[in-house]
Amino acid sequence: MEQQQKNVRFGVIGVGNIGYVHASCLFQGHVPGAVLGALCDCKEDMKEELAGAFPGVTVFTDYRELLSSGAIDAVIVSVPHPMHSEIAACAFEMGKHVLVEKPMDITLSRARQLCKAAEDSGKKFGIMFNQRTGNLFAKAREIVKSGQLGQLKRSVWIITNWYRTQYYYDSGTWRATWSGEGGGVLVNQAPHQLDLWQWICGMPDQVTAFCSEAKYHDIQVEDEATLVVRFPGGGEGVFITSTGEYPGTNRLEITGSKGKLVLENGLLKWWQLEEDEREFCYRAEKSFAHIPMDYQEIPEEAQPHGHRLILCNFTNSILFDEPLLAPGYDGLHELTIQNAAYLSSWKGNVPVTIPFDEAQYDALLREKQMTDHIKTSGGPSAKNTQYSERWQIKW
Repeated sequence: MEQQQKNVRFGVIGVGNIGYVHASCLFQGHVPGAVLGALCDCKEDMKEELAGAFPGVTVFTDYRELLSSGAIDAVIVSVPHPMHSEIAACAFEMGKHVLVEKPMDITLSRARQLCKAAEDSGKKFGIMFNQRTGNLFAKAREIVKSGQLGQLKRSVWIITNWYRTQYYYDSGTWRATWSGEGGGVLVNQAPHQLDLWQWICGMPDQVTAFCSEAKYHDIQVEDEATLVVRFPGGGEGVFITSTGEYPGTNRLEITGSKGKLVLENGLLKWWQLEEDEREFCYRAEKSFAHIPMDYQEIPEEAQPHGHRLILCNFTNSILFDEPLLAPGYDGLHELTIQNAAYLSSWKGNVPVTIPFDEAQYDALLREKQMTDHIKTSGGPSAKNTQYSERWQIKW
């Protein structure tokens, strides 16, 4: 008789917001092959609340005690961004599989140390890039990577439907500070799109950025950013994001020598040229010639929340070696673009070539952190027990 595979016992470290929802998802049995084994939050007053919400689950206030308890096989790290690498690396050293919330950390230097710890451990390493589960982004990636769009000319992503009020920023002492969060909209809201941008179009090799701090809110960090990038091969890109516009826009346009993609309002529009424009340009014998083309529309597919799909994929990777949709190592790419954008903005909006001086970035970030005015208290923050629309792909 074949031996039945045991469930993966997850611990959740950081149960203040999204971690609480991950814990609920596991506790309610929504991830086949996974169970909630333990919880950890540094706030002592959370212990009784968590024990009541998750009966039978051990609650710790020190993550090291959780990691050494023998109660878990894997952890989800959902603490404030600057602590991601420290806690995740410790988990790897203790022989645990690790799924870390985005972003991997706030500096590339620390993120690289985490990747080294993951590699040395031989354990599974994932990152919560849940929007990779969307069929439209996956299809766009397939089209671009297969060469069906030809040579990349330009990509433009306007992602400004992240509107946040001052109440949101006041809801936590760590929010919107260089010390507590490591940045603003590029660190908190837009990492998913920065990841998808490079996942679909590839990594840029130069970034020029304009990051506006406290433009719309009383905060320390940027609430609006515009990035102008160059890709290897000559393609160019623009990325615009903000938490101060209403109503906002979510529109990605990618133009290549063989056509164009537009993702907007839950629809992928694809114009596919019958001939490569670069060849047609020099072959045509008319000044205003038209290239024959096909057009199709691909709608968004209904699916479970992307967070749950990532949890299922990560669990299956541990149990059955299923390939990870969002390997933790991929977090370096998004973080590289984000760090390069800040470095460009801090140095007077100059072009920053990738790779860049990471030590210089770390030094300038420390200077920003020294100017922080840390709040002593945050407002109440309602706890979700289910994945809300706030964390879905918003068109």
